[in-house]
Parts: sequence; C-alpha cells; structure tokens
Amino acid sequence: MKIIFLQDVPRVGKKYDIKEVNDGYAMNFLLPRKLAEMATPKAIASLEMHQKEIVIEREVQETLLLKNLEEIKGKVIIIKAKADEKGHLFSGIKNKEIVEEMKTQHHADISEECIALEKPIKEVGEFEIPIFIKDKKSSFKLIVERI
Repeated sequence: MKIIFLQDVPRVGKKYDIKEVNDGYAMNFLLPRKLAEMATPKAIASLEMHQKEIVIEREVQETLLLKNLEEIKGKVIIIKAKADEKGHLFSGIKNKEIVEEMKTQHHADISEECIALEKPIKEVGEFEIPIFIKDKKSSFKLIVERI
C-alpha cells in the first residue's frame, strides 16, 4: 500500500515521504494512529502544493535572516550574569540567551542555529560571536559582565 507519512516514524519514513509499506502495517498501525494517510492522487497533489509553500516560506525566511545578518554586523550585546570573584559564571550563557538579548537590545531576530558557539560561555569578558547563515558569515561582540 502506498502511503504519505504525516509524522516521522523511526526506521520507516520521515514526514511527507511517500512510501510503499505492507498493507497490514499500514492498516493496523500507521493509519489508526494517524502517522500516515493513504497516497491517493488528491493527497499527493495536496502534498506537492504544501511542499511548494514550504520552499517559498523558507526562501522568505532566509532573505529576512540575511537582512538581519547585515544589521547585526558590529553590534555589541551586554549580558549581566552571576559570577564568582575570579570571573567564572555560575551558569553558562548559551545560544538561546544570546538570541533573546539580541531581540531585546537590538530588535534583530536570528535563529539559535545560526550562532556558532562551540560551547557555552562560562567566563566574564568580551567575546566575538560568529554567525553563519548559508554561506554568509558575520559576527558581533558579546560583553559578559558580573552582577
């Protein structure tokens, strides 16, 4: 039976894949749990339209991210965090906190995946934070101050 996956099913198929599976598996497991639907011509046409919309939406988001990338270049973000006398932070600063501060301080919207931190920042000081969107690179300065 040919089906369209509505969700990821481990070791079987990913969301929106069209695959041929055993009839019993489809009828007894995938279809009742709404993990898949039968691949009728109408469903396949609907899936193709949905995939085109997703591609267009991604292109729009990428252009917005590239625009934000130019705005971010050379900006400075200041984050205040609890630290000991030696300058070691009690909790590391991760991508999520950096993105939130970027939104509040500079009204620039970037995704967490774009920030290329090898590990969380755990010290007070100045850091150059690289950003990658597709093949474009940029960076901004992050200043971590002790509260």
